[in-house]
Amino acid sequence: MLSNIGKLDTIITETVTAIENGKRQVFDIAENTRIEHQRLKMDLEEVRMQVAQLVAEVDALTIDEKKARLRLAEVSKNFKRFSEDNIKKAYEDAQEKQLRLATLRGRESLLRYKRNNLEQSMRRLDSMLDKAENLASQLAVVTGFLSGNLKDFYQKLGEMQQVQQLGISIIKAQEEERHRVARDIHDGPAQLLANIVMRAEFCLKLLDIDRTKVKEELQALQHMVRQSLQDVRKIIFDLRPMVLDDLGLVPAIKRYVEDFQGQYGLAVEFIVIGTPRRFSIAIEVAVFRIMQECVSNIRKHAQATLVAIKIEFLKNKLNAVVKDNGVGFHPETIINVGKKECFGILGMRERTQILNGEINVISAPGQGTTISVSVPLEGEE
Repeated sequence: MLSNIGKLDTIITETVTAIENGKRQVFDIAENTRIEHQRLKMDLEEVRMQVAQLVAEVDALTIDEKKARLRLAEVSKNFKRFSEDNIKKAYEDAQEKQLRLATLRGRESLLRYKRNNLEQSMRRLDSMLDKAENLASQLAVVTGFLSGNLKDFYQKLGEMQQVQQLGISIIKAQEEERHRVARDIHDGPAQLLANIVMRAEFCLKLLDIDRTKVKEELQALQHMVRQSLQDVRKIIFDLRPMVLDDLGLVPAIKRYVEDFQGQYGLAVEFIVIGTPRRFSIAIEVAVFRIMQECVSNIRKHAQATLVAIKIEFLKNKLNAVVKDNGVGFHPETIINVGKKECFGILGMRERTQILNGEINVISAPGQGTTISVSVPLEGEE
């Protein structure tokens, strides 16, 4: 799988490089288009000014040309009243104004054509510039996603591998727990029940032989039944403490601490801050199992002589802290899912994440360990 990740990294890196090159080319195109757009804009403004000026000249010359034609018509109609020079002058003046007007109108037509072409070119450049800028923006987003989020992608991939390993460890832990429960039942209640059956048969035989010894046997039998009941209750508590369902989190932890101290002789101080109250079974079970796992890990690995458990009830948050004076360890080792002793901490972290909470592990060799858990309580009122 690591080989595949390496190939994927190479492919994505090459893709990002190609997109970056394409993005630079698009930026160059956009910049050149912007320069050309600016140049055409200046040309268009100049042509528009020329057109406006020429239109004004054409309008003025049109009036003069009309006057010249009227003058020529008047002279031609009354040529006897005018001299030959006057007639010739009127004719030349009308002809000159007509030629000038035709020339100006030709220039006006060319300038209008040039203006229209410039406006079309401007519209095309506007469209091209918009497309280039949009494409550059999209490429920037893509490269930002591929390069900026690549680290998050690998982190998520690592978390998926970690979750997979955790799932395997959970299955193994379940099988080990079933094996332990089966062994506890076989070595405890099953053996006692077998002895009870044998002692009961012995009592039946004593009824016919020596009734005075039946009482002693029944008392011994009673003791065995009580011992068997105690063992069964312990197994049931380990599987799922009924006191957790009946009374809540604090009584369940208090009962577990008392049993733990009695069984292993390790001093455990239990502190409650705030007013205890009930929560959803999901929160109570998760927090109880986290506390149970913490204490169990301390017994197995910490070599501690003192453990402190603190539960703090706030309005919108539940805080739980477990601290010991044991040998401690390097917290960064918990990322190595290959170590079996890390599965307990990973399991606690998984339970906390399910509740949208936070877990922090503070430890160092020779300085003990502090594990703090914070669980939000929105909607738990």
